[in-house]
Amino acid sequence: MAMNVGGSGEEDVMSNINTTPLVDVMLVLLIIFLITVPVITQSIKVDLPDAVNLPNQTKPENIIIAVDKDGKTYWNMTFVDNDELLKRLKEKSPLVPQPEVQIRADKEVRYEHVGRVVVDCQRAGIQKVGFISQPEVGYAAELARHQAQVAGGT
Repeated sequence: MAMNVGGSGEEDVMSNINTTPLVDVMLVLLIIFLITVPVITQSIKVDLPDAVNLPNQTKPENIIIAVDKDGKTYWNMTFVDNDELLKRLKEKSPLVPQPEVQIRADKEVRYEHVGRVVVDCQRAGIQKVGFISQPEVGYAAELARHQAQVAGGT
């Protein structure tokens, strides 16, 4: 029985890496992933309809409240403070049908200013509050395609 202690003077440096354990671990992880994904994504198969979000036509009786990036509130292009806004909303809330409040807020405004307008609408008893946003790029083409489909009956 012989034993090599390394005193022979030959210094063999191992210059390659054994990748077999790495491949084994990756295959085990792949198998685990392939087994668990179908279990996690359980859902009922439903055929959802195609829809296009059409822009809302602003009616004259709707109330448009704008909030600029500094938090200033405007009632149909007229600056109003918090108390005046609440007073005007309370005047409009008993009307039948009740007008819808549409809030246009600058994307840079702090949410607390928008939240204050929503709370004032709630305190005044307004039932319908909506937010006006900028449509995405390419929306006009999608809208034209949808309108052509509706007009063509397909």
